[in-house]
Amino acid sequence: MKKIFVVCFVCMVYVQAFAQGPAPTYTDASQTKGFKKENIFLGGSLSLGFASNTFSVGATPEIGYSIAQWLDAGLAFNINYASQRADPYYNGNVRQRSFNYGGGVFTRIYPVRFLFVQVQPEENWIKYNFNDYNSGQVYSATTQSSSLLAGIGYTQRIVGQSSFYTVLMVDLLRDPDSPYRDYNNIAYPIIRAGFNFYLRPSRKK
Repeated sequence: MKKIFVVCFVCMVYVQAFAQGPAPTYTDASQTKGFKKENIFLGGSLSLGFASNTFSVGATPEIGYSIAQWLDAGLAFNINYASQRADPYYNGNVRQRSFNYGGGVFTRIYPVRFLFVQVQPEENWIKYNFNDYNSGQVYSATTQSSSLLAGIGYTQRIVGQSSFYTVLMVDLLRDPDSPYRDYNNIAYPIIRAGFNFYLRPSRKK
């Protein structure tokens, strides 16, 4: 829980700092106020996760809105597959496979044009399949889990134009059912690479 407060505090500091100063002029687009359809973007990413005896792969489609030159927000949905094998010395010869789907909201703050900080709370529904090679038993279970992903990413973002990005995140919560934690409840790094394109792309002058 303390980590959540730390992340929220950092985000508030970023927002306050940028709100008090002039917005970076990354493009020569007009700065008119109000909702602008051309600021809506669609996109998504593919993700990979690695840890000891753990592998995961997934896809995350998203829809968002560029609130300002330094701030994006939106909705993200995800689908993931993970395979984990317990350490035979400590936990027995057990393999766990999981399939999950879910969604949440994301916020991206751009302190500079090519760098962003991302915070993404999620809710996931997971189905587990367990195979105990020692006893020969095979069984399954379903559960629900909350996650708070946070990390840093790289992009060549220009509002109104398509862009590619990569981001490295970890789950800051300690929910043992999280699809982003291994068999020993240790968070493993999540690497996502994807793209965004605007519904009404701007033309370069």
